[in-house]
Amino acid sequence: MTGGFTTRSATPDDAVALVALVNSAYRGDSSRVGWTTEADLLGGQRVDVEGLTELITSPGSVILIHDLDATPLACVHLERTGQDCYLGLLTIRPTAQGAGIGRQMLEAAERWAVSEWSSKAMHMTVIVQRTELIAWYERCGYTRTGIRKPFPYGDERFGLPKRDDLEFEVLRKALSR
Repeated sequence: MTGGFTTRSATPDDAVALVALVNSAYRGDSSRVGWTTEADLLGGQRVDVEGLTELITSPGSVILIHDLDATPLACVHLERTGQDCYLGLLTIRPTAQGAGIGRQMLEAAERWAVSEWSSKAMHMTVIVQRTELIAWYERCGYTRTGIRKPFPYGDERFGLPKRDDLEFEVLRKALSR
C-alpha cells in the first residue's frame, strides 16, 4: 500500500488480539484515551472471539489488520453486499488515535473493496449520537443517507446500552477505480 502503510487479512489466529484491540478502543476506561470511545453510550463488550472468528472465516467477509511490532495497531471489517461493501469495526489503538492512522486504514479498506470485489460504494452504520465520528466520516467523503436502523437492544453481544434512544444512521460513499 502507499506510504509504507500495509495491511493484511486476519486469520482465526488473530481473533484474540483483535478482540482486545477493538474492546480497548470502544469500551471501558482504556477507550477514553482515544476519541472513538462509546463508553458513555454502551458498557460491556464490543466484540467477542466467537463473533470475530465468524467474521474472519465467512465468505464475502474480511478483516484487514495493520500491525506494529507484530501487534495489531488498527483493523477494519469489510463485508461484500452485492455491488457495494459494508465497512465496520474501524479500530485504532486508543494511544495511536489522532495520528492519521484511521484515515489510512479507511483508504486501505476502500482500495481493497475496489481491487478485490470491484465494489461501487462503501456503506456503514454509525450510532447517531456519535456526532464527532459522523463528522469525521463526512470529512472523509461519506454522506449521511438519512436512513436509520434500530440498535439491537437485548443482544448483549453488541454491548449494554446506557440509554434508550440509540439508533444507527447509514453513511455512504461512492468508490472509484
